[in-house]
Amino acid sequence: MGFFGLFGKKEDNFIRLLREQAKKTLEGLEHLEAYMEDQNEEHAKAVERAEKDADELRRILIDELNRTFITPIDREDIFALSRAVDDVLDYAYSTIDEMRLLQVDPNPFLRRMASLLREAANEIYLAMERLEHHPGVAAEHAMRAKALENRVERVYREAIADLFKAPASLEQIVYMLKVRELYRHLSNAADRGDETANVISNIVVKMA
Repeated sequence: MGFFGLFGKKEDNFIRLLREQAKKTLEGLEHLEAYMEDQNEEHAKAVERAEKDADELRRILIDELNRTFITPIDREDIFALSRAVDDVLDYAYSTIDEMRLLQVDPNPFLRRMASLLREAANEIYLAMERLEHHPGVAAEHAMRAKALENRVERVYREAIADLFKAPASLEQIVYMLKVRELYRHLSNAADRGDETANVISNIVVKMA
């Protein structure tokens, strides 16, 4: 019997909910990436739906956590993992919401950051899938997610540098203020992805 098997059925519910959260986050990031390519309103709506579904999963998980005495992994780790994954999707939704509100078209930097975040979300989802039965493989996926976060941060710095190269006209200043916020949302999403990977790595260490 493995580590998770010691705790019976209840632990399966926590792992299942965390997996479902990660899956919803991946779905949301896939639609964010697609939206950056064509600005199809259906992709924007799909991100919003994924965000609402993920919020509901998190509420259920917290309710389960509050009513369960014994958990398969530390309560703090379950809570932190759920919160970090939720934050990734929240920032993805905020990005699209503000792009629509501020009427900003995607640029190559936004597209690249969204693509990398989608890759990171996939690694996080795979890590959650492997956590119960193959923790070593889960840790490898977590490390890949961290490497992708670093790549997002490099693109973010390049994007900010490029933004400030343009002539300082009033129109450009307004554009800079708008786009810088979008860059920050995606950078924050990457930070939360990094936090998610760290929590997964910590869980794997504790399971050893």
